[in-house]
Amino acid sequence: MSQSEILKKYKFEEEIWEEGKDQYMPTGYPAPFKRYRIIWEVPNLSLEETYFWLLHYLRDWGYVHFHKTTDVFAAAENSAFFGVSQQRIGLQQDKVSQFLATIGKMVKELFQLVRELRVIDERLEYYEQSLKGVESAEIVLKGIWIDMVEGGTKNPSSVYGMAREVMFTSLPDLFFSTHPTKEKEVDTFVDTKRSGFNKSVRNVLKRKLKTFLIWKEKTYKELRTRRVFTLKYLKQHFDIIKMYMTWVKPYLRHIRRLTLDDEKVLTVDMVSAFEGSMIEIEYLAYKLPVHYQTKAANKYYHTCVLVHFMYRTRPSMSFQQEGYQRGPVHVGKMELNLRGYVWTHEQIESFKKLREEQDLDLMKSISGSVKAAMEALGDELMAYLKEAEEITPKVPEPKSFFEKIAGKKAPKKKKAKKPSKFYLESEKKRAEGIFRTELFDTFKNFKKAHAMLMW
Repeated sequence: MSQSEILKKYKFEEEIWEEGKDQYMPTGYPAPFKRYRIIWEVPNLSLEETYFWLLHYLRDWGYVHFHKTTDVFAAAENSAFFGVSQQRIGLQQDKVSQFLATIGKMVKELFQLVRELRVIDERLEYYEQSLKGVESAEIVLKGIWIDMVEGGTKNPSSVYGMAREVMFTSLPDLFFSTHPTKEKEVDTFVDTKRSGFNKSVRNVLKRKLKTFLIWKEKTYKELRTRRVFTLKYLKQHFDIIKMYMTWVKPYLRHIRRLTLDDEKVLTVDMVSAFEGSMIEIEYLAYKLPVHYQTKAANKYYHTCVLVHFMYRTRPSMSFQQEGYQRGPVHVGKMELNLRGYVWTHEQIESFKKLREEQDLDLMKSISGSVKAAMEALGDELMAYLKEAEEITPKVPEPKSFFEKIAGKKAPKKKKAKKPSKFYLESEKKRAEGIFRTELFDTFKNFKKAHAMLMW
């Protein structure tokens, strides 16, 4: 998606600077209410000082909200700055590779947990139908018991083994057709229902039925307990995957910020054999202005300063004592743009989303694997996760002070009425009048503080 398309998406289409309208302003910025520009190049320029001077000055003006939108750099390949940055990015990449390997392994285990729950649910279905009196489910459980517990035909003492070895040929038919409900009723049930068979056959049948019913009761409880445990473990496992994804996101952002900007590396201002770098920083500062005389504060329109630094630097490596790490001191040329806007809260949020549009694509490669796993598992995973949340006891929300005193719920706040168009226009004009002075004083005092000529 191009920058102009993103601007239209976030409703800035009426304020886009057309290409060629201003040679110093990149295409795609919303049109500012007022703009000031400074280009400064001195042999010993400390760029850190200019950055923090402007930041503290805006705070003194009452700007309390700051949002950094851009922080990228480029360095010549043979510069010392490039070597230091590549060492740092290597450490970040190693950490990310470990997190991604762990996430991939846990996503694979997610399939096994869902499959295990599916098998448990299938087995529990037999038990529940058997308890309801469904004969076919009881026969299935008896077949499972003979195969898994007794060993089937390989064990001479099993139901099939005794029919073959001891010539109790009627034992399998009697075992699968006799269905007492409880293990305490086995003796009476067999003597009553199967009185026509000899005592030896009845005794063997009693032994087999009693063993089966005890196994059925114990394994049913065990499966139910195991299912609850597996559900909780699945929920914990899924939460850990999300936690690892949360942990890896800052590292990916750091890697992206540490990665050199190719567009700046390929410019004529950057030569690979020289000690040079380019840094671009942009942040948005905003507040609700207060009129100096009337002390009336705005409710809807904010005064916003979009501060944009473009540094073309020559890093000079310095070695500090007292435990400080080696770091570059940047000197060279600075280009500063102050753009002023009068925006509502919705417009500010739209501008933030505009700048974060590229960052949203950063996690697609990671969240894509988890999303693919969820799509492959279908609705089963979500159903199990929802069931696990229902099993976990919920902590009741604390009552408010009003509810504790009066024993009633606090009254709902009434919705605020929408302001009139006339009020919004008057508030916007008032903000523009206040902002015009603030922005010019910022520009003027910055030049005064740094011994620049005023016209």
